[in-house]
Amino acid sequence: MKILLIRHGESEANVAHYINDDPVRPVNLTERGRAQAEAASDKLRAVRFTHAYASEFPRAQQTAKILLRHHICPLGIDARINERQTGMDGLPVKVFHDLVYPDPLRIKPEHGESFLEQMERLRSFMDEIAARHPDGTVLAASHENPILAAQALTAEDPEQVARGSIANCTWVELEWPAV
Repeated sequence: MKILLIRHGESEANVAHYINDDPVRPVNLTERGRAQAEAASDKLRAVRFTHAYASEFPRAQQTAKILLRHHICPLGIDARINERQTGMDGLPVKVFHDLVYPDPLRIKPEHGESFLEQMERLRSFMDEIAARHPDGTVLAASHENPILAAQALTAEDPEQVARGSIANCTWVELEWPAV
């Protein structure tokens, strides 16, 4: 299976630099975020997606719907590609980054998950989707941390990946199971 994991477009939380890891609290795309998704949709127009998934967060679903405007394939919602659980919803992003910086793989907030735990959540998603759609080309609209976790599953140095970043509406293409 080929999977394109794309980060949602710019959101209200991105602009305000705060954490939103609770899908019940709606954080939407900004006008710029919608424009980013439109531009990505145009670039991905020729890709023939067989299936698409989005996280439970409105910004990821809004992005997926824009990306799929040129495609006819079902959109599933899957919590396993949700944002990393931090238990720090509403706090500045810097607070989270400062907490995990010493050991980005293992440190986890009191009510959250570690990067390694998030990697296993993504492995579960990828394994199941690959079993369902072994010859598929799948789109998954998600968030920076889960996409990094999926990348880390195929990397020689997961810590280097955990310290990375992904811009809004950019994507990572993976073959799964990893070759």
